[in-house]
Amino acid sequence: MRIVRLPAIHHDCNAVLVIGNLGNILIDCGTSWYQSLQVERIKGILGEKKLDRILLTSRRYPCSGGAAHISAEFDNCPVHIHSNGHTALISGDFFTTWANRYDSDMPLTDNQPIDGNEIYPLGNGQISAIPLPGHCSDGMGYYSPGKNLMVVGPIIPRADRPTRWDLPTGSITDIVKSLMRIRKLDLDTLIPFQGPAIKGKKHISEVLVNHIDFFNNCIDFEGVVPKSWLRPAQTAIWYTPNPPWPLEEREKI
Repeated sequence: MRIVRLPAIHHDCNAVLVIGNLGNILIDCGTSWYQSLQVERIKGILGEKKLDRILLTSRRYPCSGGAAHISAEFDNCPVHIHSNGHTALISGDFFTTWANRYDSDMPLTDNQPIDGNEIYPLGNGQISAIPLPGHCSDGMGYYSPGKNLMVVGPIIPRADRPTRWDLPTGSITDIVKSLMRIRKLDLDTLIPFQGPAIKGKKHISEVLVNHIDFFNNCIDFEGVVPKSWLRPAQTAIWYTPNPPWPLEEREKI
């Protein structure tokens, strides 16, 4: 089984192709801005192989905006999202998806709801769905036991960026619980919302502890972020620490 990260473009999240000998899955799609380019990237890797399904880590527009178009380009392959995000996608809800903050419409996206613990066999490997609420109530992670790798979406925007809980359906206490759930997996590779994969059990643990400690401190201060941190841009689904948190992973252009 191969796992290929398609690096995020502009506001898009990372899209991840999982290629097995019995099927192929795309995890997250990016916005609708670059959906045609995403199709070309996917076809360039899959060649004549088909895309069997699309799994979404959340309803947020940078993850889900291109799902309807990409699905249509691959014989209307099914799109899956946690059941809490089902209605938002099928109705094109531009508020809770955050599409309005990008001055964009949210494409109406037919989808099949999941609740977590689903397993998608690919012959020489599998992908397991694990609920990770907090950034939003429909947050999901997708875990490859064979590679001890997980795609986590916006619950970890990047190693040096903590996620926001003040967006629609967010919960700071759920964020801590979800990060603890990720930490218990003792991962070898973690693919965040944007940027390169975070690798190595020790490094991943350090990143997760840093995030968990931050959110626990915010809970102690009744959900208030440090005053020295700048207010997030309207499109940002993360906070930007001041001073900056350490970042070992750099995207190579």
